Amino acid sequence: MPEDLRNRVDRQPTVAGLSEADLLARIFPRLHMEGGHNSNTLLGPGDDAAIVAAPDGKTVISIDTQVQDQDFRLLWPNGYRTTGFDVGWKAAAQNLSDINAMGAHATSIVVSLTLPVDTPVRWVEDLADGLTAGIRELGAVHCSVAGGDLGRGREISVTAAVLGTLDGGRPVLRSGARPGDILALAGTVGHAAAGLALLESGVPLDSLTPAEQAFVDLQCRPRPPLEAGPAARAAGATAMLDISDGLLRDGKRLATASHVAVALDPARLTQLADLLGPAAARLGADAAPWVLGGGEDHGLLATFPAGVQLPPGFTAIGSIHALGTDEGPGVLIAGRAADTGGWDHFAH
Repeated sequence: MPEDLRNRVDRQPTVAGLSEADLLARIFPRLHMEGGHNSNTLLGPGDDAAIVAAPDGKTVISIDTQVQDQDFRLLWPNGYRTTGFDVGWKAAAQNLSDINAMGAHATSIVVSLTLPVDTPVRWVEDLADGLTAGIRELGAVHCSVAGGDLGRGREISVTAAVLGTLDGGRPVLRSGARPGDILALAGTVGHAAAGLALLESGVPLDSLTPAEQAFVDLQCRPRPPLEAGPAARAAGATAMLDISDGLLRDGKRLATASHVAVALDPARLTQLADLLGPAAARLGADAAPWVLGGGEDHGLLATFPAGVQLPPGFTAIGSIHALGTDEGPGVLIAGRAADTGGWDHFAH
């Protein structure tokens, strides 16, 4: 832990001074949701297990983990301090996005926290606040926190599992794209990567312009377009996935699952890169790798039959092609195979 942060921690109550019951007593009130947020959680925190409804007899489930110094830093090189609120919000956002990518609505989240003993109590309380704020403000109106677990470890680790419902419908899988389909994007792409580059840079935090700060905000608190997944399913989307590891890497996953070629429109890629101009100019960087390899915006990549009116929030960025003789599934830009790039947890 950085020395200045350690000094601040020394002046604050830490989890070492509380029992597990005491810490849970501080967290539980912050996880309460009003009204519709409780309709699918029949029994929430407090017992050995939660009870959640499965309205149509099927449950969609996903899980993600954030680990200190792997997925976030407590103190970034540019001076930004990651708050518990940031980590809680991101835990909500990345899990809700996975449910969204199936065309489903989230119903419940359970969270496991591993904490060093010197973690400030306030940081943990802020995490609970960020988790509930993310659920609420991102629009997961039928989702609530159903429970979780606490443990002790050498670094902070936050694992969240989310349950969802298809409301009686069929899921949108990665494997349904067909030649002739339109390839469309909902949400942003490359913005969180630009934010990460600013966080890792030597550009002082207090010197960032509002436009540059907005990229940092999207890295720390992503805003997946949760209304877009169910809307895509209703509009007849043939395939869909969350862009969590980069447009090229996730495009390759869709291509492989559907056994097709994903062709990206170079003009649209240029337009997407132009949106990242403020960060690229400040860092003297090329924005194209952020567009192609940055995934933590948690946008959606979906395919639709030709002629279908794209639902609100989606923009066409390419098309789906049949594979040629001896051609494997992959991503094409201007007719040429593109290096997948993107994020790999075991290569970084």
